[in-house]
Amino acid sequence: MPIAAALAELADIFGGDALRTAEAERLVYGYDNSRRQGMPDAVAFPTSHDEVAALVRICRAHRIPLVARGRGTNTTGASVPVEGGIVASFERMNRVLRIDPDNRIAVVEPGVLNGDLQAALAPHGLFWPPDPTSAPYCTVAGNIACNAGGPRAVKYGATRDNVLALRAVAGSGEAFRCGTPTTKGATGYDLVRLLIGSEGTLAVVTEATLKLTPLPSAKRTLRATYVDVAAAARAVSRIMAQPVTPCALEFLDDQCLALARAHGGEAIPVAGAMLVVEVDGEPDALAQAVEAVSKAARGEGLIELVAAADAKDVAAIWAARKALSPALRTLSPNKINEDVVVPVSRVPELVAAARELARTYALPIVCFGHAGNGNLHVNLLPRDDAEMRRAHDALGEIFDAVIRLDGTLSGEHGIGLAKRDFMTRALDASALGLMRRIKAQFDPDGILNPGKLLPN
Repeated sequence: MPIAAALAELADIFGGDALRTAEAERLVYGYDNSRRQGMPDAVAFPTSHDEVAALVRICRAHRIPLVARGRGTNTTGASVPVEGGIVASFERMNRVLRIDPDNRIAVVEPGVLNGDLQAALAPHGLFWPPDPTSAPYCTVAGNIACNAGGPRAVKYGATRDNVLALRAVAGSGEAFRCGTPTTKGATGYDLVRLLIGSEGTLAVVTEATLKLTPLPSAKRTLRATYVDVAAAARAVSRIMAQPVTPCALEFLDDQCLALARAHGGEAIPVAGAMLVVEVDGEPDALAQAVEAVSKAARGEGLIELVAAADAKDVAAIWAARKALSPALRTLSPNKINEDVVVPVSRVPELVAAARELARTYALPIVCFGHAGNGNLHVNLLPRDDAEMRRAHDALGEIFDAVIRLDGTLSGEHGIGLAKRDFMTRALDASALGLMRRIKAQFDPDGILNPGKLLPN
């Protein structure tokens, strides 16, 4: 059998416990936060670029699927080994190789946790902007795989905006470097940006050079509540139209607030919608920046605008957002969380479409997320088998509404398995054809993360 021959070769490279085939251990590496499950034939734990290159070449020689895995926080099934094969877990390639404050870069291995990287950068007065909710336990390469963002993306950009260079191994087995440790470059095709968001279907990343940003000296947090979603959305447009860009601009609709209040307590306000706004910068300029954002937040439909006076107030303001995810999981263990994106001005239309579909399908649907760049998390909350069946049909209509509003299927979670079949609605046949040819060039035998991203 090809897998037996491949495992014999891999055993010569991955000694000790670096290659595991026991069923219980394989099972642990067969699922991610999407709650989908596969079963790899083995799990390898590389510790160097050369080991990764050898692993890819062996898998290609035997036509065995290879799935690169960080910590399995993905919600779309992108790291599930649906065709078996080998899972490469990068938890042992977790070193910060170099921090260069003068040039504001860090060079890291793929398995470095986002949170550990931030802790290593803080003494240098620097940070790496991507800050997904899973930051304490997601990896840098996982962030690269799906172009992770988070609240800070509205000001500082997502992963694609904050990676300068990569070292990787293509599915062909060819090792290469792309990009440079400079913030400008116009030398050939931008392979770095191509690999970011490709979900491990083109190449396996073994090293990343990251663009760093100075930590702001001060930050202010505001909470604005509104009579309805439309009033909050108009405020978002006003905030984003003035010169001061907030470092976070989060939106919660009334249903989200009600659920968070039930889960997190009466400190969470009752309102038609809420914005959490943060502004950062130097202390001397911050007061003026806060006033500019506050002026934009005020307008028809505002109920209350509150500024945090201290760390306790900041925690209270963020309480609703932090209580939301466990509240939704309590209501629906099988919640479907889609991170669609529309132009900021069309957020009200998206929320209205979601509410209409909730009525049509008799299904709870709530919206929250990163309003400053139109990246909303539309959560479908099926509570039983009948609602689960209706949720699938409703999901397709959600995506159709997003595309009608000039939006896209994902802002930071990626496509994986969950949205793969909807890609033909978002992209025309010519674009998909080009993507398939790019895939074939990088991975001629289709071994890297098969069954993901591109539709059949």
